[in-house]
Amino acid sequence: MHKPFEREPFEPKVSIVTGGASGIGRAIAVELIARGSHVVLADIDGEAAVRAAAELGSLASAATLDVADAAAVTALVRQVVADHGRLDVMVNNAGVAIGGLLEELDERHWTKALDVNLRGVINGVTAAYEVMRAQGSGHILNTASLAGLIPAPAMLPYTTTKHAVVGLSTALRAEAAGLGVRVSVLCPGFVDTPLLDDIYEAPASFGGSSVRSRVRLLQPRFLTAELTAKRAVDGLAANKAVIPVGAMAHLTWRGLRYAPGPTRAIIQAQASGARRLAQRSVAKQRTH
Repeated sequence: MHKPFEREPFEPKVSIVTGGASGIGRAIAVELIARGSHVVLADIDGEAAVRAAAELGSLASAATLDVADAAAVTALVRQVVADHGRLDVMVNNAGVAIGGLLEELDERHWTKALDVNLRGVINGVTAAYEVMRAQGSGHILNTASLAGLIPAPAMLPYTTTKHAVVGLSTALRAEAAGLGVRVSVLCPGFVDTPLLDDIYEAPASFGGSSVRSRVRLLQPRFLTAELTAKRAVDGLAANKAVIPVGAMAHLTWRGLRYAPGPTRAIIQAQASGARRLAQRSVAKQRTH
């Protein structure tokens, strides 16, 4: 018998992690395996998922998955349940990085962000929720970003979708609580992952697809995927609604809540700096 207020142990048996072949997704898979879970690494790069699963051992398996394909996501979830009898954790982590000033972005950027960063999460949530409602248990973790908690300029499609993921997660958490289904949202600062070097259709102002040098102006030290994953799984164990990771995430998020004026001024100054940097980058390209 549990003592009053004693937390139940977090011991998932079966988990799915989208975007699980690398970065935060792979690191979360490592943490879940350490807790005894079988983890399905689902990734659009199926070969990378297979390699990652082989490296992680017998408690890992791989699946090729485009999270924007709702039917494919549902089919994977149902297959995992058919194979293992249940689903304890669904990590909707797959995402795409998109940056640039609004005037540089076009329909491609908005469509990609909405398809992967938002619809991909909705598809995973919907498929997992059907199973978890029926079994009366389970935990959904959606990966958002600090950009989902604060106004993050110069990346509006990304920021828009991440705010939507935070809203989806916190609202569903309240709706699902009475059914035994838990929902959390992960909001880290900048993490050292391949996403920093793979900006989708990077505009001219970026001078290339990598944003590492620019990000360091905002956050001199990147978070590691391993630290982010540990905080994420610890947050699941503690059943936290929102899981911010990193000093920048904690300070900025709380700054907006308790000192909104000064914090917004800082963000606006960063936006002005981003515009000046973009203009210099474009001018430099024109001279070459």
